[in-house]
Amino acid sequence: MLDYDAEAARYDATRGGLPRARAAAEAVLGLVPPPGRTLLDIGCGTGSVTEQIALARPGLRVFGADASYGMARVARQRIGAVALADVRRLPVAAGTLDAVSAVWLLHLLRGDGSVGEVVAEAARVLRPGGVFVTTVDKDAGHDVGSDIDTVLAPYLSSRPADAADVVTGYADTCGLEAAGEAGFTGHGQGRSPSRTARAVLRGDYASRLALPGTAAARLAEELTALPGAGASRPDPAYRLLAFRRPY
Repeated sequence: MLDYDAEAARYDATRGGLPRARAAAEAVLGLVPPPGRTLLDIGCGTGSVTEQIALARPGLRVFGADASYGMARVARQRIGAVALADVRRLPVAAGTLDAVSAVWLLHLLRGDGSVGEVVAEAARVLRPGGVFVTTVDKDAGHDVGSDIDTVLAPYLSSRPADAADVVTGYADTCGLEAAGEAGFTGHGQGRSPSRTARAVLRGDYASRLALPGTAAARLAEELTALPGAGASRPDPAYRLLAFRRPY
């Protein structure tokens, strides 16, 4: 798992920057009914997407929350209202928010029950009619049919934490109803084999790959041996699901 405190300073530059953030924000807002007045972006990271949500809908009061001090500090410079908080236990009263968003968060929560706790907490803080919008199947969004995908296939974890059916099941348990879906492009996030190899060795793919023993080193060698190892493959395509708290 990445050290997000240390990663904060370089995170945006290595994740697609502004075009990616704008695409994500537009897709999130497409699933948030316009009458909504408040939105909390949980696991907001550096606040790049959070900021774009706020800029795209000026009448919406937008807040952020993240468990990483380094990330929250950067986000606060962008949007001001950011809480340093465990998103499974938000410092928010029940039934007070019109929307909660979670972009590229749930796939990181590998602990037993962690995704369910986050979904339950989102459900708790939503007003009747409020929506929870989240990315699902995040890592699968990078599967663009490239040679990288072929090399990674034997190492894939069998059950990602943010599988759409898993998240939907938790939402149903919490009394949330399906309320739509959307997709967006991860601009600038197309991987090259060499970049993927470095990420594997850093442990960035802990949420997606099973790499016991020396498997990480072996996989990195396979990736760097691919033709055109420095050339980026196509950008990923991400999926969002929305769930509504009934009136």
